Amino acid sequence: MSDVTSTITSTKDLKRVLGRKELLSIAIGQTIGSGVFALTGVAIAMTGRSANLAMLIAAIFTLAMTVPMLLVSGTIRMRGGFYTQLGLLAHKGCSGFFIIIHILAWSALSMYAISFADYLLALIPGLNHTLVAFVVITAIYLVNMFGIQGAAKLQNAMTLIMSLAITAFAVYGVGQIQPGFFNPNEFMTGGISGLFAAGALLTWAIGGANVVIHLGAEAKNPTKDIPFAIIAGTLIVALFYAVMSTVASGVLPVAEVAGQPLTLVAQRVLPKPLYIFFVVGGAMFALTTTLNSCFGWVTKPILQASVDGWLPKGLSKLNKYKAPYIILTLLYVESLIPIFFRFNISTIGNMAVILNNLFFAIVCYSAINLPKVLPDLWQKSKYHVSHKALVFFSLLGAASSVAQIGLLVGVLTPAEFIGNVAVAVFAVLYAAFMLKSGKVNMEISYEEA
Repeated sequence: MSDVTSTITSTKDLKRVLGRKELLSIAIGQTIGSGVFALTGVAIAMTGRSANLAMLIAAIFTLAMTVPMLLVSGTIRMRGGFYTQLGLLAHKGCSGFFIIIHILAWSALSMYAISFADYLLALIPGLNHTLVAFVVITAIYLVNMFGIQGAAKLQNAMTLIMSLAITAFAVYGVGQIQPGFFNPNEFMTGGISGLFAAGALLTWAIGGANVVIHLGAEAKNPTKDIPFAIIAGTLIVALFYAVMSTVASGVLPVAEVAGQPLTLVAQRVLPKPLYIFFVVGGAMFALTTTLNSCFGWVTKPILQASVDGWLPKGLSKLNKYKAPYIILTLLYVESLIPIFFRFNISTIGNMAVILNNLFFAIVCYSAINLPKVLPDLWQKSKYHVSHKALVFFSLLGAASSVAQIGLLVGVLTPAEFIGNVAVAVFAVLYAAFMLKSGKVNMEISYEEA
């Protein structure tokens, strides 16, 4: 890994090695890990046994946001993902705003390592929680230092095992759901506002498949395979979630499972050998696949932003495996801070969701400009729709993102609220400063595919 390129590189230099199977595996692995295993307990604490309804609400929010993303990603290859789209279809200042939000929000990488430690300690009590989280995030960081192709192969294997473990939990658990599931004392415990706030939080789970848009530079056929992976991945995960959230909240009293990992319910419904398989192959592999896919795609917008001058150009170097080793290392170090300082997982999740929804709103709205900016490519796109339909879906996606922010702001602590506002203000000021400095020179990071 010490054999690195001596010149500044670009997303143009990344290997195009990801096919439909790999992209779908990344979409599923990203989504399942952050959803059922990290946030289901939090959602139950917010709304009780109506967590399954919150999953459906999250799916509606997600679909509203996803349509304009599909229209754009199905038209062009975007080597910097949403970063590229914002610079192309909105304003280049939006790309600068996005990259700061992106970097700071992805301290959330630590959330998956922290949850991994929760599940391992349920299986082997007495281990050091911080040490376990540190070891797992370090291992995945090192795997990704050897390039996306090897990480994708690991993803495929872990996703298969994870799917088998989750299926076992659902099959065994459905038959053990207790009577009185809709008891008012257990159902919608946070009222309508709690239900919708939980739905907004769970978009972080249901909406994970859209991250494959950031892998346009490494996809073999992005305009066909990326939309497929997003749609199929979201539907597959939604099917799992509909059953698993019902089992997670319906077997034991809500007070016992609220805010807790799924091991409590799994231990109740599964025989001991399957329980161990569920913890290792289900919970731990799900969180590991999410972490693995994050290290794969989170770096790509940062790489392009470094090339364009928003960040120091020296960050954009690749090693001999075509991995952006400096960016990977900085993200790794950033993710260690919440682990060693033991940040609350709910705080990390809310921060990431709110900040990401800020730029999702702009991403969705920017799709309106697709016919004006790329008229020829838009006319040829398989995803071409009428102008009225394009405007409708773009505005719906933006409104959905803003609505989720409003729902989540209501459950923030004062410190969390101030933190989110501070990050957003800093991102705006940073983008304005860098534009005024004249250092930003954005290369064309999209192309026909």
